[in-house]
Amino acid sequence: MIRKSTLLAFVLLISTPIALKAQDSKLKWLDVELANYDYPYPVQTLQLDVQKQQLSMAYMDVKPQNYNGKNVMLLHGKNFNGAYWKTTIDALTREGFRVIVPDQIGFGKSSKPHHFQYTFQQLALNTKKLLDTLGVGKTAVLGHSMGGMLATRFALMFPEVTGKLILENPIGLEDWKLKVPYKPVEWWYASELEKDREAIKSYQKENYYDGNWKPAYDQWVDLLAGWTLNSDYERIAWNAALTYDMIFTQPVVYEFDDLKVETLLIIGTRDRTALGKPLVSEEVRKTMGLYDELGKKTQKAIPNAELVELNNVGHLPHIESFDRFIGPLVKFLNE
Repeated sequence: MIRKSTLLAFVLLISTPIALKAQDSKLKWLDVELANYDYPYPVQTLQLDVQKQQLSMAYMDVKPQNYNGKNVMLLHGKNFNGAYWKTTIDALTREGFRVIVPDQIGFGKSSKPHHFQYTFQQLALNTKKLLDTLGVGKTAVLGHSMGGMLATRFALMFPEVTGKLILENPIGLEDWKLKVPYKPVEWWYASELEKDREAIKSYQKENYYDGNWKPAYDQWVDLLAGWTLNSDYERIAWNAALTYDMIFTQPVVYEFDDLKVETLLIIGTRDRTALGKPLVSEEVRKTMGLYDELGKKTQKAIPNAELVELNNVGHLPHIESFDRFIGPLVKFLNE
């Protein structure tokens, strides 16, 4: 029989580090599927039977009263979820667009499976099933960061569904395998486990905003950092590691010339985001993530592509410089 004093000591032992970490960081503990975090619009779920398991895909489907008959789907980046599209959703619905915003499996309010073979093709299939369920036969597809890679894959697989393609500072405009040594999933997993709020903020400040930080950006740091307080953070970190491997090993850069849809590139030229920078020399690092060059190069690779460069803007134009982002977007969607 376990003595009460022994049981109490054990409970204190396993709970105290998490409690102290939450108190010291002043972070809000976040549920694995963000059940205690409110999105800007009502969230629904689609049940998926994928890879011998039942998974839940969360999404927002925002229908305006002045619906103009056009749809826009917004695909989030690696370190984000559907919530950061709020101002974009607001603006697009005012224009009459129906806006569909999924959280991909492994992200946001969607399932975090213990095991999953992540491919952009699988995520595209999941996203297509969502559109089919909603009865959406055609939509413009806007992808930011990793969402840009997914949007590209979706447009390649389903050109008949993709009315227009918009890529906002997409990653994958270069093949990092040519410069960065491969690291297994276990390496990315260990790296994720080491993260805390300070490390997350430091990465975003350097790569996303080139040191130009504003207090408004803290909320997107806290969404990731709050998960580190969760006792099931290892599962979140494992999914993050699997998606890093997907991004690194499944480039879309070689298929840009196969795109058949009208495309808009919105590029913040100050962006320096690139996967694997810590793994290369400083000399090589300086050649990676040069969006002022990558935007022009990508425009030439994609048939019928338009490029809008936003000077002195980083990785998140729709957060850092919304007014400069939304104008070209709405114009392109209405053309």
